[in-house]
Amino acid sequence: MHLSDIQKLSRDFELERGWEKFPSSLVFVHLIEELGEIGRYITYEEGYKAPGLGHHWKKKGLSREFAQAFSLFIQLANRYNIDLEKEFEKELKLMRKRFKVEEWREYMNKYTQRNKP
Repeated sequence: MHLSDIQKLSRDFELERGWEKFPSSLVFVHLIEELGEIGRYITYEEGYKAPGLGHHWKKKGLSREFAQAFSLFIQLANRYNIDLEKEFEKELKLMRKRFKVEEWREYMNKYTQRNKP
């Protein structure tokens, strides 16, 4: 499935339920909430927060959190008539020119050497 197909499915889903009546600001806040849940998952997984040591956490499905955040991101893009597939392809083309492969590989090799645990 192409991203444009996903955007259409999302648009239809939202319109069928009348959700387009919610202001974009609320959709954005909901998106940030879902991103926060992804962040919470990561902080526990990496040990920054430890269950039972002052933190309480119920592990939920990370894939579902990503899907929820993606869905809300798509809703926002649709509200502003942004063709994400087209814009992503344009951005990737610019990033390929801006971030040279060999330069970044060299940098990342040095970075990982400096930051070994």
